[in-house]
Amino acid sequence: MFELNGKVAIVTGGASGIGLATVKAFLEKGAKVVFADYNEAGGLEVEKDLKEQFDHVIFKHVDVSDEKSVEKLVASTVETFGRLDIMVNNAGVGILKQSHELTDEEYKRVISINQDGVFYGCKYAITEMLKTGGGSIVNTASILGSVGEAGAMAYNASKGAVNLMTKSLAVEYASRGIRVNAVAPGYVDSGMVNKEALGDFYDGLVSRHPIGRLGKSEEIAHAIVFLCENEFVTGITVLVDGGYTAQ
Repeated sequence: MFELNGKVAIVTGGASGIGLATVKAFLEKGAKVVFADYNEAGGLEVEKDLKEQFDHVIFKHVDVSDEKSVEKLVASTVETFGRLDIMVNNAGVGILKQSHELTDEEYKRVISINQDGVFYGCKYAITEMLKTGGGSIVNTASILGSVGEAGAMAYNASKGAVNLMTKSLAVEYASRGIRVNAVAPGYVDSGMVNKEALGDFYDGLVSRHPIGRLGKSEEIAHAIVFLCENEFVTGITVLVDGGYTAQ
């Protein structure tokens, strides 16, 4: 098994939700973690809290839709810790809007963050991992990369692309010690997805999950840890969705 203790990891979108749960899971297993987020104020506050318990954790303000920003993130991580072993491309956004009303700007924003951001993260992580004999990459996809959702066409497209980017990279780099996998969460009870914010719509989301509830960020993080630890797993997308896509 791939031991996480002492390994160096990057997690994008790490200041909240699934990303933050993953940062904590890695730190608890002894990894050194650089977590990135567009929310600078939130990220700095999280960094302050985490440093009360963990020594090797650093926050970086990053826009994953900007290639140079991602390149600098990876370079600074290697400069600080000497290597990169794990890359979790988790940052993402969504928009709920009828497709014929979607503006070019709105569509491109979703694609640039969810799809291009994953490409940039993989590109620069792989460049470093090739120097040290391998590593593990996990991309955050979604159930909406496997099934359609009315009003979420751009998000569907971006997450479907993540699934196939993951498979392609896994095949391309397996012989050089780099494993590439994805995790596809169902709806997770975090951020704005909660009963108080969504009211009756929240109950509708719950009813679409046969397990009878929404997911927890920690449950998705647990799947990400598994994908990093198991050295015989590459090229898959693990659905952590409470049975959503089994119907």
